Amino acid sequence: MASLEAAPGVFIGEEELKISFARASGPGGQNVNKVETAACLRFDAWNSPSLDERARRRLLTLAGTRATREGEIVIFAQTHRSQELNRKEATERLFALIAEAVKRPKFRVKTRPSLSAKKRRADEKTARGAVKKLRRAPTD
Repeated sequence: MASLEAAPGVFIGEEELKISFARASGPGGQNVNKVETAACLRFDAWNSPSLDERARRRLLTLAGTRATREGEIVIFAQTHRSQELNRKEATERLFALIAEAVKRPKFRVKTRPSLSAKKRRADEKTARGAVKKLRRAPTD
């Protein structure tokens, strides 16, 4: 079986992708009632040998409601009028999810404003309040 590159350095075997077809909803005339063009792609992320543990957990988190309790990701594509285009769209959407999951998130270093920045902010607020006070109607 051939392998497909889902992300840089991540190869998914074609046997890991299970694709079935169903009737699509929406416009398409008589064709929509008799031809199964919508693609339903299933990928067992939990048991995939292609992903490491960190990427697997992140992928299932990113998938959200598209992930089942068993760790399977289900993507349903029905925007096109042909099976081939819907299959291609479903795999592209899965590969985009995998590429996002493989990316390491940037580590955020918490910072605090300096004392001079706090003072500058307080001074700006005081000056702005003074401008607004001048705009008020005079009180007797």
